[in-house]
Amino acid sequence: MTREENRKKVLDFLAANGIEYEIYEHPPLDTIEIALKYWKDIDAMHCKNLFFRNHKGNRHYLVIIKDTTPFDIHSLEKQLKQGKLTFGSEKRLEKYLGVKPGSVSPFGLLNDTEHHVHLFLDKQLKNADKISFHPNDNTASVVIRYEDFLKFLHIMGNNYEYIDPTPEK
Repeated sequence: MTREENRKKVLDFLAANGIEYEIYEHPPLDTIEIALKYWKDIDAMHCKNLFFRNHKGNRHYLVIIKDTTPFDIHSLEKQLKQGKLTFGSEKRLEKYLGVKPGSVSPFGLLNDTEHHVHLFLDKQLKNADKISFHPNDNTASVVIRYEDFLKFLHIMGNNYEYIDPTPEK
């Protein structure tokens, strides 16, 4: 799917399910450092979306954390008790979420028809009124209410749980 098709699929789904959104256009945002420059005037909690696989390659995880939260993969490995985690390859991203690197988003769950991907959500997200993600295309950000994000997850049917992604002390 092209970027435009990916974006349209997300926006059409949100509209069809009564989820109001705001969309903000920007150049491709390949790092959080670049993104922060464009997100500074958007009233929402912004997120990092990380796609992992376990050491056997038979389980895949989407980890969604607040954009500026330090992330320690070893701490996550201990919480999951799945052994060593590695980032999912471009091929796996395409297969399970239908996205390219740099455009990882929970909206990719629209393409996970078998509910294969398990989500881990930063517990800090519960404090957000609004939350933002790429619409499976890193040249825009979509802002929705947090309660609508939970509605989206319910419709998608993937399992999720909350974690504390901060490194252990």
